[in-house]
Amino acid sequence: MIRIFLVDDHPVVRDGIQALLVREPAVRVVGTASHGQELFDQLPTTPADLVLVDINMPVMDGYATALRLRTDYPAVRVLALSMLAEELYIGRMLEAGARGYVLKSAGREEIVHGIRQVMAGKLFLCSEIGLGLLHKVLAWGGASAATGSRMTELLSKREMEVLQLIAEGLTNAEIADHLFTSKRTVETHRQNLLEKTHARNTAALVKLALVDGLIK
Repeated sequence: MIRIFLVDDHPVVRDGIQALLVREPAVRVVGTASHGQELFDQLPTTPADLVLVDINMPVMDGYATALRLRTDYPAVRVLALSMLAEELYIGRMLEAGARGYVLKSAGREEIVHGIRQVMAGKLFLCSEIGLGLLHKVLAWGGASAATGSRMTELLSKREMEVLQLIAEGLTNAEIADHLFTSKRTVETHRQNLLEKTHARNTAALVKLALVDGLIK
């Protein structure tokens, strides 16, 4: 029997996931919490084998929760459950100690499969994320020898705007103010730029953009 602790700040999500898992005989939800601190308040008296945790939560978010679990409860596995499919969030959760990442749009079978895989010591990414990563790899392969104009087609209009502002030396916060968006959104665009261009860092990104004539 795999003991699951659900951590999500939306009661509807917690209830929905619990309703899905109650039909799985090898899995039992032993507790729920609306953020990481509530989880740690209960873990001493409610032991769990795996924590299914959201990312964006008040008080203690998914990143902080995964990091603390890795330190204080190393035997407890972590499976991220989120609506965010961007590589930035996936990478940060895996770096924090999560062993898997599944989208909230996934069905019961895939969530249960993810739980089993993580409990078996394997890394798990749900199929939607895996296919998305594959498509990006294929897209990059087709554009690896592209000219500046082809690279422009690979990047979105907003990514091009962010790239230009990065080249001008603006910080993420300054770019966010300039584009009337959030700092987190800018961080996501910056990460996407690095991945699409295969640049190792911001300096390499700007150099590549200058050489290809993407920025002035």
